Amino acid sequence: MSKEADTTNKWLVIVSVLFGTFTVILNNSMLNPVLPDFMYIFDSDAVGVSWILTIFMLSMGMTMPLTGFLGDRFGKKKVYIAGLLLFMTGSTLGALSQTLSMVIIARAVQGIAGGLMMPNAMALIFQAFPRNERGFAVGVYGISVMIAPAIGPTIGGVIAENFSWYFLFLFNIPFGLLSLTLSTKYLKPTPSDPSLKFDWIGFSMITVGVGSILYVLGQGREFESALTWTNLFLVIVGSILIILFVRYELKLKQPLLDLTVFRIKTYRYSIMVTSAASIGLFSGLFLIPYLIQEALGLGLIETGLVFLPSALASGVFMTLGGKLLDLKGPKFVVPPGLVLIAGASLLFGFFVDLSTPYWLVVVFFAIHGFGLGFGNMPATTAGMNAIPERLVAQGSAMNNLIRQIASSMGIVLFSVYYETRRGSIMLANEISAEAATMQALNEAFIIAAVIVASAIPAACRMKQEYNEE
Repeated sequence: MSKEADTTNKWLVIVSVLFGTFTVILNNSMLNPVLPDFMYIFDSDAVGVSWILTIFMLSMGMTMPLTGFLGDRFGKKKVYIAGLLLFMTGSTLGALSQTLSMVIIARAVQGIAGGLMMPNAMALIFQAFPRNERGFAVGVYGISVMIAPAIGPTIGGVIAENFSWYFLFLFNIPFGLLSLTLSTKYLKPTPSDPSLKFDWIGFSMITVGVGSILYVLGQGREFESALTWTNLFLVIVGSILIILFVRYELKLKQPLLDLTVFRIKTYRYSIMVTSAASIGLFSGLFLIPYLIQEALGLGLIETGLVFLPSALASGVFMTLGGKLLDLKGPKFVVPPGLVLIAGASLLFGFFVDLSTPYWLVVVFFAIHGFGLGFGNMPATTAGMNAIPERLVAQGSAMNNLIRQIASSMGIVLFSVYYETRRGSIMLANEISAEAATMQALNEAFIIAAVIVASAIPAACRMKQEYNEE
């Protein structure tokens, strides 16, 4: 094969997995603004409808620990394509659903598919590109990860206003078919190892442990529901099972997850950085709509538009950051990214009030996007480069799982803080609801800045490592 053909095929690998993972992320964010409609369509309450999002997060999080084993046992390409087929099946089931329970089941199927696809997408890209080109490649792929949540609510709102609700699910099918066609043709088969044995004990512990914690995080969006005895019990049980899982897996010759990767410092630091960056990302996704609508009194259109420049800025800096990572190493990319994220959060904390013009909010959030482009995917790539090739699938699965838990924790932290703090400010001071909202949001952004800044020392310790084992 010529060098030109090989280069073309490498980029077709990215295009193949990009369409699939973009559709998974887009579909999830499309459903957010139309959940109230499902309450009327299926004559349900907010708790019942919230399971449309919660079950997806649960099933995806519980599937991810399996992905590394399945990729090694059956081959990463086969597992990714199986996940893609499963996602289209879930989308079809969702479109054909007649009850809310059927929709929730369809979303569970989509979540399992997402758990199979997301970690393997990264592993397949790493297989296609040499280590010194992965930063730029992952940066290009990462654009979909940033843009999909930004445009999803707008697309979902347009579909809900102009078409029947089931088109929210049918929308996925053309993209899924395109990704399936490209993936079948251009993804390279990876070795499989039929001799690998499945660790049922470890699987049971990590599934119940992660599932319990993600369930609580999915439910605990309000102060009252976050502090119930049931949720406290589930968190304790989940934490104990995860600790037992770690101790058990370290003793096995063929563990479900090879936790020895955490002995590699750069990988360990990358997990810290991406967890903090994910909290920074989701703090913005959660808090900005309240800032635009509740504090500044603007509408859904303005809310949707504020995310687009940030997503574009993140995409541009993600590709640039990936290129710099390949050339200079993580120290020249990741710490400045975290500084930008923390700095933008501080701008929202100290310099945004009820009189702030809309355009300035857009500029501040674009700075936030620049930081995410530098601080998120480049950190992931540097960490994955540092681990042995044989553990790339497992490392990707653990990275995705930990990042999802961190994101969920961030949303719960900021939602509980915002609700409780806003209420206490209104009770203690005779001020308007808008002023109380703004003060609570200012404080929440400052907390986000502190969390992100706490990862800067870890980012500075990351190295450009290539583990060829």
